[in-house]
Parts: sequence; structure tokens; C-alpha cells
Amino acid sequence: MIERKIEAEVHCCLSQVVTVAVIMELKQQLLLLILTLLFATATPQYVRPLPRKTLTIPWDSISKAHSSYPQQVHISLAGDKHMRVTWITDDKHSPSYVEYGTLPGRYDSIAEGECTSYNYLLYSSGKIHHAVIGPLEDNTVYFYRCGGKGPEFELKTPPAQFPITFAVAGDLGQTGWTKSTLAHIDQCKYDVYLLPGDLSYADCMQHLWDNFGKLVEPLASTRPWMVTEGNHEEENILLLTDEFVSYNSRWKMPYEESGSTSNLYYSFEVAGVHVIMLGSYADYDVYSEQYRWLKEDLSKVDRKRTPWLLVLFHVPWYNSNKAHQGAGDDMMAAMEPLLYAASVDLVIAGHVHAYERSKRVYNGRLDPCGAVHITIGDGGNREGLAHKYINPQPKWSEFREASFGHGELKIVNSTHTFWSWHRNDDDEPVKADDIWITSLASSGCVDQKTHELRSTLLTP
Repeated sequence: MIERKIEAEVHCCLSQVVTVAVIMELKQQLLLLILTLLFATATPQYVRPLPRKTLTIPWDSISKAHSSYPQQVHISLAGDKHMRVTWITDDKHSPSYVEYGTLPGRYDSIAEGECTSYNYLLYSSGKIHHAVIGPLEDNTVYFYRCGGKGPEFELKTPPAQFPITFAVAGDLGQTGWTKSTLAHIDQCKYDVYLLPGDLSYADCMQHLWDNFGKLVEPLASTRPWMVTEGNHEEENILLLTDEFVSYNSRWKMPYEESGSTSNLYYSFEVAGVHVIMLGSYADYDVYSEQYRWLKEDLSKVDRKRTPWLLVLFHVPWYNSNKAHQGAGDDMMAAMEPLLYAASVDLVIAGHVHAYERSKRVYNGRLDPCGAVHITIGDGGNREGLAHKYINPQPKWSEFREASFGHGELKIVNSTHTFWSWHRNDDDEPVKADDIWITSLASSGCVDQKTHELRSTLLTP
């Protein structure tokens, strides 16, 4: 009898414990639901999913066993009909050359490259190789191998004329949402990827640069990635490290090919589009080298050859989110008059972890000859989303939402382009915003501002 009584009491206690645990779990779920609903301000019918953890990227057995095999392979445009191939090897004696051709396993061309490496506190990078291949045929698939060893890679060159598609997402990072964003980008038929700053979120932890290179290799080795720096690339420790040493060593862009003296700002042309990548963290006042270079670059733009003019940088100028308010004001005061005089069609930025699209705007006011500004710092970073917006919504702000996602810019011809933004919705890309944009070259704005542009660019 005593044993049965004890057993009954134990069973009763266990039942109470289970009941309490269930109630606590239900309370936590209810609280989580309430918080989610409170923060879902941009689109009432959309319940935003939770943040995801930083990914752990395992090194495969091939990389470990063969130190001379290429790792973290990515490509970028490097002047007319040329492509830069970048890769890293653990073996410091591995050669820097690329074999390539239009048939798998058959390489009829070879390009010699260069190499570099860097130290950061106690970290020493692998051997970083850069080799420029070309001239290449437009809109053509090439097969290539790095350093004579390891797997064969495949790339596709952009078309020589319209249409052309750009995939766009900033503040990428390396979380579960990053992986989802990359998967969605991989599904769209794009020719070039544009990244307006904040790549790896390594933040001085150099092994995270290696992880990031491994994460993006499946996409970055097949289509050119054109990037510019963000604040998370700076990695400056006073008196101990140089600014942007990791970024500049690993992600060499065509700055020399475009007459720039810094990897932090450059330009390139592809299929009737002139793209300028500016540096939010390089000097930009009217006396700076970047400002001088920008004026010179704009003076070379031929809108008959490249009717579309795009500009990218990290810190947005038009931002109705409460995050980073006013952070781009100084750069805007210095450079917006130049971009307006040149009739820039579209300005793309990141930094704010949300999405926003403006109407055509200049100097804070609606202007049919101003640029459309897009903030797209929503690639999947570990810091989470910026939920809070300024109300009422400014007149220049057309659409805004705090969600992870990516954009697609399909330039159809010399007069029209289709922009769409795709939200990451439980791992499925959902088109949440889209608009047809008419080029300023076709609207008469370029002709109207010819004298203004000449006067602005010739002013010392």
C-alpha cells in the first residue's frame, strides 16, 4: 500500500511538472506571436520569420588533403571582354595561372596572374591569386581551371547588348537567411551580381572571410560579382592593422581599368550600362581624389553607347528608416549635384537592414529628372532587420518593408527596365515590389541638362 501511495504521488508530481512545462511553452509561443505581430508594421498580412544563426561552413576533404587546390573561387569583370578570376590556396608555392576554353576539359588559352597575401594580428591568409582572362566572347560559357589543379569551374560572360539582368542584394553576411537569399538569386537568370557593401561580416575574425568565400563560391565562380565596401569591411584596429586590408586583398575590382587609384571606388561598362561603384568610406568631399575621379568618369560617359547610368555605394542618401538616419548626408551634399547633372537613372545602397524604393528625387524633393533611390541592405546579415520607420512616410518614399530579400534589375532595352524586389518568405522568393523605369536618356532629361553637366564637370 505504501509503495502504491508513493507511486501515485510521484505520478501526480510528474503530471504537474509536465503541465507547468506545457503552460510555460504555450506562454513563450504566445509572447513570441505577440512580438512578431507588433513588429510587422510594413505589410500587415505578412508575419515576418525569425532571425537565423550564423552558418558553420565545413571544409571538404579535398581542400584539407590538397593544399594546392583552389578555394573560394570568384570572378569579376576586368575591362572590356575580360574577367578576373580570384582564388586562394593554402600552399604558398602554388602557381598563379588560369587555363580556359569553351569546351569542358579542353583549354586552348592560358593567362598568367599575380598573387598576394596578408597578415592580420595572429592570422595569416593563404596565397591569394588574381588572373585576368580574355578577350572573351560575349554571352558565352567558358570552362576553366585554376593553377593547373583541382576541379573544373564554369562561367558565363554577360551579353554585349540588351537585355541584361543584374541580381542585387547588400549586407549579405553568412546566416541561414544568407543561404536562402543566395538560393533565390541562383534561381533567377542573372548576368551580373551587384553588392553595395558589407560582404562577410567577418568584423576582424579573419576565418570568417574564408567561410564567406566558401559559401558564395557556387555562385561567385559562375557569374561576375561586382562589389563595393561597407563599414564591416573596414576592420581597422588603431596602430595594429590597415583599413580594408582583407577586403582589398581578397576582392580586387577593376579600379585600375577604370582610372581609379583605389579599390574602394571604380566603374565598369556592360551591355549598354555604365555602372559606378562609389566608396562611402573613402574621402568624398569636393577636394578628395574620389570626387575628382567621379567627375572625370562622368565626363567620359556616352549615353548613346550606354544609355543607362547606375551608381552604387553603401550608405543610403534617402532613408526613411530610423536606422542610420543622416549617415549619408555629408556624401550626399558633396556628390548628389554631380549625379543629378549627369542624369543618373538609379542609385542603389545598403547599410540599412531593410528595403526601400523612392520615386525620382533630387535635393529632398520630387524631381522627374532625379534618380530612383533603392536601399537593399537585406541580404541576410546576422544583426537582424531594421523594423522602425519614420511616420508619416516622406513623399519621395514609394515602398518600404523590413524583410530579407534580393532585387532583380532587368534592363530590357535602351528606354525601359523592370525592377522587382523579392522577399524571403519561409524560404520561398515572393515578389513584393516591382516597377517599370524609363531611362532619363529617353525622357529628355539628359538633353535638358547637357549645359548643366558640362558646367558642373568643368568647374575646378
